[in-house]
This record gives sequence, C-alpha cells and structure tokens, in this order.
Amino acid sequence: MPELKEVLGTAVDVTVFRKLSEFCYRTSYSHRGRYYTLDATAHFDEMGLWSFREVWFSRFGTLLSTAEAIVEASEAGYSADELENVLHVGVKDALRKVVGRGRICREKVLGRYIYLSCQPGARKEQLAARQVYEAQPSILGLGGGLRVIPDELKAAIVLFYSLLDEKQRRLYAGLEALKLGHGGDQKVADLLGLDVKTIAKGRRQLLQRDVEVDRVRGTGGGRSQLEKKRRRSSPGSKRS
Repeated sequence: MPELKEVLGTAVDVTVFRKLSEFCYRTSYSHRGRYYTLDATAHFDEMGLWSFREVWFSRFGTLLSTAEAIVEASEAGYSADELENVLHVGVKDALRKVVGRGRICREKVLGRYIYLSCQPGARKEQLAARQVYEAQPSILGLGGGLRVIPDELKAAIVLFYSLLDEKQRRLYAGLEALKLGHGGDQKVADLLGLDVKTIAKGRRQLLQRDVEVDRVRGTGGGRSQLEKKRRRSSPGSKRS
C-alpha cells in the first residue's frame, strides 16, 4: 500500500482502492493481505496458486476461501501440516474458522486430524483414498503441492503399464494417479499418453470398488498336461 500511494501521489487508502477497482486485481493470502497483483500478471498453477518473491496469491481469494477450495478438491483431504506445505503459510487458525462455519469437516485418521469435504459422497472417497496414501512408502507421501515422480519410478511405471491389458491399464493408471493426489490424473496422463478422462474413470472405479474380478487364469491356465499325466501314473492312482 505505501508503494501504491507513492506511485499514485496520494496519502489516502480510499484513492488507491478506487484506482484498483478499475482493474481485475488480487490481494495476497499471505503477509496478511498486504500485497496486490493484477490478474493479468499472475500465472496460477494447477492448484490455483501463484507467488512472487515469497508473496502468495490464490485464484480463490482469501486464505479461508483457498483452504476450503483446496480441501474440497483434494483426493484424500489434508492434515494441517500437509496443507501448510502446499500453501506456504500457517493454516491452523484458518482451518479452525472454516470448520466452525461448516464449510469443511474434520475427522481423526490414524491419530491425527484430517480436513475433508462436507459432502458425504466426496468425504467417503477422500477417506478411502487416505487409506491408500497412508499405506505408501514415504517417497510417495503427501508433500508440498503436487508430488514428484522420480525418474526411476517413471521408468518402472511405464514398463509395468506396457505388460497390462486395456482394462488393467486403466485401473493401474487410476491407482498411480490416486497415489499422487491432487493433479495426479494429468501427471499420469502425460507420462503414459492416456486421456485424463480414462484415468479419472479408473480412479473412480477403484475408490467405489466398481471392479468386476475376472478369472485369474486365462485360457490354458491350471495344471500343465505333463503334471496331470504324472499324477495319473503315480503309485496308487486308479487305472481304467
């Protein structure tokens, strides 16, 4: 604000806001809203966030609105610490206020509070996904924003994917997207050359357990003919 006043040659806040109202602008959700940027300047990422010199802005506006939107859009909810890693600011007070206003929910999972959607269906899916996340090695643990897939793991994913049939590929891609969390569909789509909608379908099928289990063995499965022959000729076997 002091810088804007100096540029505009005024000592009055109202004059600055009147000038700003002529443009599409944003107030930072960090630094207690002390900074401003034009929409045309900001380049928001997949999560709707943008920063300049450690000042953070959100497509959703305030910290409270941003926390609510990101929790709602998450695959497995967030703990306060996880969300702080994403937003780069303290969020505990903001989360407390948003929960108090009934805009998101909070549940205890494995001894810590996880913030989730207030929509029953979405919350159920988030809780199911959280169980998947908690079962993964630390390399796939929730981190700051989108998680990064190491190059060695990318190669392993592509190799394993190439061995599967069409149905298995969709489900496997959905599982990897699920483990990556928010933005995972697009990252896996880019890696495997799949349509994002196909991956989203596989992910939903897994979460809803909407998977028809086929026979494990395909045509020709079971004991080999040689093994059957040996069993027939073994001592004590009946002969016709």
